[in-house]
Amino acid sequence: MPMEDNEAVYEKLGETEKRFGLLRDRFRLSVIAISEAEAKKQGLEIAESVVACISDLAFKFTEVLANDVGLFAQHAGRKSINMEDVILSAHRNEHLLGLLRSFSNDLKGKEQKIGKTRKRPLKEGTLS
Repeated sequence: MPMEDNEAVYEKLGETEKRFGLLRDRFRLSVIAISEAEAKKQGLEIAESVVACISDLAFKFTEVLANDVGLFAQHAGRKSINMEDVILSAHRNEHLLGLLRSFSNDLKGKEQKIGKTRKRPLKEGTLS
């Protein structure tokens, strides 16, 4: 492999790592903001170490979840993840499973409504 090819691979890997780090940091900041807001709503204080622990756990859980749904899609012979993969990932949590199924059904209902309101394409030779 020529030296230029190696450099391009390392450069691409470096950019991917930077993007991953940025996503991870934004995710953690969002979890921290949500945790603090929920604690405030409940009239509680939450220690910074607890918030940091919650954000790390949430990120690690999200990584595992992303890997699981990817594997479900791959097992089904698909290259992209769909709603069924997400629902399948919740099979151990009945409450979450119910919420996801309900959300999925709501989305399907909205898609059907949108499909019904679309105008049919005009046939050739017709006006209006």
